[in-house]
Amino acid sequence: MNRKHLLTAFTFWFFLSPVWGQNTQFSKLSQFLDSLENHEKFMGVLSITQNDQVLFQKAVGWADQEREIPLTLDTKLRIGSITKMFTTVLVFQAIEEKKLSLDQSLADFYPEIQHADKITISQLLSHRSGIFNFTNRLDYPIYRTKVHQESQLLEMMKEGGSIFTPDSKADYSNSNFVLLTWILERVYQKTYPQLLEERIIQPLNLKATRIFDKIDPENGEARSYLYNGKWELDLEADPSVPLGAGALESTVGDLSIFISALFEGRLVSSESLELMKEIKEGYGRGMFSFPYYERRSYGHTGGIDGFRSFLAYFPEDKVSLAVLSNGMNYNNNDILLASLNSLFGREWELPDFTEIQISEELIGKYVGTYSSTQIPMLLTVENKGGKVAVQLTGQPQSVLEASSISTFELKSVGATFTFDPEKNQVTLKQGPATILFSKKQ
Repeated sequence: MNRKHLLTAFTFWFFLSPVWGQNTQFSKLSQFLDSLENHEKFMGVLSITQNDQVLFQKAVGWADQEREIPLTLDTKLRIGSITKMFTTVLVFQAIEEKKLSLDQSLADFYPEIQHADKITISQLLSHRSGIFNFTNRLDYPIYRTKVHQESQLLEMMKEGGSIFTPDSKADYSNSNFVLLTWILERVYQKTYPQLLEERIIQPLNLKATRIFDKIDPENGEARSYLYNGKWELDLEADPSVPLGAGALESTVGDLSIFISALFEGRLVSSESLELMKEIKEGYGRGMFSFPYYERRSYGHTGGIDGFRSFLAYFPEDKVSLAVLSNGMNYNNNDILLASLNSLFGREWELPDFTEIQISEELIGKYVGTYSSTQIPMLLTVENKGGKVAVQLTGQPQSVLEASSISTFELKSVGATFTFDPEKNQVTLKQGPATILFSKKQ
């Protein structure tokens, strides 16, 4: 589930991490992952394969910090929106079997959705439906933990209505893939888990991929954490909410097998795969395209609870990269670039994690409650153990990393906060957005 909000993660531990492919080519990458772990930046598992052979794998961090259960290469983590690739495979299998068609109307299944007669299966797959994303509701952090019926989720979608004319543009919506889940169940008269098992999991002999349930670290499953000066256990989403948009758990090994099989033609036809890869305004059908210099990969990202995930395949090189995290206090893109630079032989430098110390007196000048005329949210700034912590209305508190005495970063979401104590202001920059907050007197 790809929901953007400010969050963090991490903890410090000592023991040998499981690692494959520890050779000169990947020694710096291995060192980088160790450094991320030791500086409380990342917990997770990373795998690089080529021609179905493992080139490098490594796990760092805890599956369960409280019980001191480490992550391993076989630990199962929630994969979030990478689930959408599995759902897309099922949809194209149904299309190949003439049970569905790309131009088929949503009104055949859910006429009560606004503009259903103008929305097609293709538009659901490529996020061009205009249907409100029900995970954008402000109460999502709470309701995600509870069991929901189809009627309840459908009502949320209906209440949200249409946010743009179908096919006029693309905008990410988990509602699209929840609807596709129900449509698949209708046309096959089987449950979504049954379809996954019969059509993907068993044929590929995937050992650890399934719809998640309550997390059990004793059964090889990882909990997820947010970082707020220390690891804090995150809440668990109930699988009845994300469904085919994000309810799977898996391992890096299973995901590598899955995406390789997809591009090798073992799940859908080459014609179907080309339709999946067809990119328009940044969106394919159930996948994205990720450029790396002259190369191009295809895959998906994911995020649910404190889990973050990435899966991509480079067709020309027959290379897959899978990263699953249960705690992120770093820019995930930097981890991906380090992995690809190591693989393809590009020079890169290990980052310096030396912290800038900020005086209690200066932090005291930053502390307070700020408001903005640009967004209807308050920004609360606190001193948390000698570090600057921020919290936007309705979001978890996050401890920031100082890049200068007045500039602080939350690298996990690419956010920068710049303080001007003389003017009692702080500027938040994230992506193309720049938001000015002023301290309330």
